[in-house]
Amino acid sequence: MFEIIKSGGWMMLPIILSSITAMGIVVERFWALQRKKIMPQELVPQIWKLSHDKKLDEGMLRRLRISSPLGCILAAGLSNRHYGRDVMKECVEETGRKVVHELERYLNTLGTIATISPLLGLLGTVFGMIDIFSSLLEHGSGDPSVLAGGISVALITTAAGLTVGIPSLIFHRYFERLVDEYVVDMEAEALKLIDILHGDREAS
Repeated sequence: MFEIIKSGGWMMLPIILSSITAMGIVVERFWALQRKKIMPQELVPQIWKLSHDKKLDEGMLRRLRISSPLGCILAAGLSNRHYGRDVMKECVEETGRKVVHELERYLNTLGTIATISPLLGLLGTVFGMIDIFSSLLEHGSGDPSVLAGGISVALITTAAGLTVGIPSLIFHRYFERLVDEYVVDMEAEALKLIDILHGDREAS
């Protein structure tokens, strides 16, 4: 394996660094985007009960705000519950945009790696082919097997770039879809709480 990497030349270094970065982002996002961390179960009924029991003080809202992304969104609405439905919705939407930005952390970097890794591999191949043809101009064609071996070595970087880029693209799309689903679900939960507090629906 080390010999293959060595054969790829110096362009293998940024590709390897990209793969390590992508792997770290994927592991971190899998850990951070667990549903139980983003949207704890039964949070809305618990908040409704606290509101019904008149226990939603500033301390409780502060704890709710740092408990989870959904809690942060709900706390934004609850902090303004005395100003009416429209103000609550505006606060929820504004906070929701900030929460989405947090959920999408590192995804832009992962998408960039998915895009540039194959290009880095192709660039390494181009450099390798330039070296091969420069050698041919100096020493002649000689043994065709040497030319074939040189081309094989030059293509190593392309294979490495695709090996990093394809999984990175798959995970990038997966996490983007996951965040979109969380956004829709959190918006529904926030609207549900607003309706419950204003008596438009019953807590369930």
